[in-house]
Amino acid sequence: MTTQHTAPVGAAPRTTAAPAAARRPVRLTSRLTAWLGKGLVQALLVVVALVWLVPTFGLFISSLRPSTDNATTGWWTALAHPGGLGFSNYGSILADSGITHAFWNTVLISVPTTVAVVVLASLAGYAFAWLEFPGRDVIFLLVVAMLVVPVQIGLLPVAKLFGALGIFGSLTGVILFHVAYGLPFAIFLLRNYFADIPREMLEAARMDGGSEWLIFRRLILPVAKPAIASLSIFQFLWVWNDMLVALIFADSGSQPLTVALQSQMRQFGSNIDVLAPGAFLSLVVPLIVFFAFQRHFVQGVMAGSVK
Repeated sequence: MTTQHTAPVGAAPRTTAAPAAARRPVRLTSRLTAWLGKGLVQALLVVVALVWLVPTFGLFISSLRPSTDNATTGWWTALAHPGGLGFSNYGSILADSGITHAFWNTVLISVPTTVAVVVLASLAGYAFAWLEFPGRDVIFLLVVAMLVVPVQIGLLPVAKLFGALGIFGSLTGVILFHVAYGLPFAIFLLRNYFADIPREMLEAARMDGGSEWLIFRRLILPVAKPAIASLSIFQFLWVWNDMLVALIFADSGSQPLTVALQSQMRQFGSNIDVLAPGAFLSLVVPLIVFFAFQRHFVQGVMAGSVK
């Protein structure tokens, strides 16, 4: 007599687990697919990076070649004979007082402009985010509306205003123009970042007796360091690479490096031995600034993505 074992009524039927050997090929296949996909993406990023770096590398090689070689052959031919490369072009351009003066003009324009925009935008962004005052929302909407105003529209009226004030053609006029047109975006960016800071942090600081200035200096600024670093990099690069505003508002004594190189090209035609090292010097400083603050820049770009 045999006894039959039946499952209880309502119980789920038993399923036989697949052997480990049967699951292993599927797991290996998924891992291999993920690895190949990751490797393909990385290879594509490397190719894109190399393509973007080719003009910069070619500019650097051209700046090291004699003018006769640049006039007859392409820069890539120097890779087969690197012995002909040298830094004589850099010595010549650094000995040019006009180029060196324009370089320091660029520094004197970019650094004060960046500092002024960051300081004023930080104060205004905190006020728009956390302070109550009459007309706050209306004023902020006007600031946002100024984002859509092109720079070209303000060139002529601002030039007339600066002429009446006696600062047209000076470093002060160039700096003030950049500050005025850089503030709307900076205020908009920092105000939105400050508004995401938890209100409880500010209320706790106020209950402990902290003033608004102390809260801004000891609490808001450290928390907003990534956003401020990103804004500083953007503003510095915009001003450093600008040529339109400098062409209008700067005279021969206050022109930055971009205008000086443009005038060299207009006067001497295709003098690549002057333009190449000058352009590479103009490129080096933004690269140094970017890589120095790269960590803060990435944090600022990613800020808010996980909120």
